[in-house]
Amino acid sequence: MKNTIKTLILATMTFTSAQAVEVDEIIDGYIENTGGSEAWNNLQGMKLSGEFNQGGMKFPFEILSLKDGRQYMKFTFQGKELKQGVFDGETMWSTNFMTMKAEKADAESTENRKLEINDFPSPFLNWKENGYTVELIGTESKEGSDTYKVKLVKEPLTVDGESVEDISYYYFDTEAFVPVAVETEIRQGPMKGKVGENKMSDYQEVEGFYVPFAMTQGLKDGPGVTMTVSKVELNPQVSSSDFEMPVETEVTTEKNESAEASTENK
Repeated sequence: MKNTIKTLILATMTFTSAQAVEVDEIIDGYIENTGGSEAWNNLQGMKLSGEFNQGGMKFPFEILSLKDGRQYMKFTFQGKELKQGVFDGETMWSTNFMTMKAEKADAESTENRKLEINDFPSPFLNWKENGYTVELIGTESKEGSDTYKVKLVKEPLTVDGESVEDISYYYFDTEAFVPVAVETEIRQGPMKGKVGENKMSDYQEVEGFYVPFAMTQGLKDGPGVTMTVSKVELNPQVSSSDFEMPVETEVTTEKNESAEASTENK
């Protein structure tokens, strides 16, 4: 269950040397070494459970992603369960940390999220069919490993009403052909223009698939938030209620209006 992916690769890898490798070989090697295209295409969903560590503060999390595009991230903070990036296939919402209430995402962000439905469980799985382009930039040392730097260009995003390229840079380990880091320019918010980075390590086997059990997300070369996965569940059972946006705000408003009417009648 917890053999590292490199153990598998040493016995099965048949690809060409680093000097002669082509980008298709890197991607095909990644898909094959982590489960195979048939198995990945048959996968309907994945749920990760574990613990966040941000500045020494630790709290549990749960991340769910489904093939039909539905997703959510759930975590417990100061005894309260919060959800972020919830998408039911049509509507996207998150919890506002200031008001602690659910807020619906704007139309632009929701439409951009719909473009990602094809990317489960990886944008490289059916990249040609989806019209994406990939390019091998070269080799580079990353996270203590020799890596292939691959540029991925997907469908354009809409940002502030304008069409912009959706570009990410993946760093694939030259031995195991698995990504150890991903870099993407941040398009919106206070960090707009900076480069976000997601690091992956500790690949382990789960029912024939190899997935990272350690991740760090944040700005490039910054400390980031560490995620340690303790459990991976494949094809999890879910309910439509898991993605429903709370109606707390509406209920509160109705109660306030009722109270005001009662006061006026007195």
